[in-house]
Amino acid sequence: MRITTMRLTKGAAALAAGALVLAACATNPAADEKIAVAKASVQRAEQSGAPQAAPVELATARSELGGAEKANADHDSKPATQLAEKANIDAQVAEATAQAQRARLASNEFDASMQTLRQESLRASPAVQ
Repeated sequence: MRITTMRLTKGAAALAAGALVLAACATNPAADEKIAVAKASVQRAEQSGAPQAAPVELATARSELGGAEKANADHDSKPATQLAEKANIDAQVAEATAQAQRARLASNEFDASMQTLRQESLRASPAVQ
């Protein structure tokens, strides 16, 4: 009976130690989620033309994302969350800048097409007498 009690005590102690090790290795789910959102925002910005249109903002977002991932790996959840949020915002700014540049280019092309059309319509119309 004494051996069984001793084994149970050792087993419980081992289980408690294992739980502590797992808890120490666990990451913060909130930080993980924010990092995932920031990664998605950076990828969208990269695909939207931000490397050419907003290289500074995109580089800042990438740097902050890297810092968030490092802080999360070091189990520093508050800085990881804050850096991930900043990275998300900077990536969104980069994406919006790229979209605005594309809209400007499209507008300029439309204006040029309209000007050409006006010139063609004036040239093709007969002189009024």
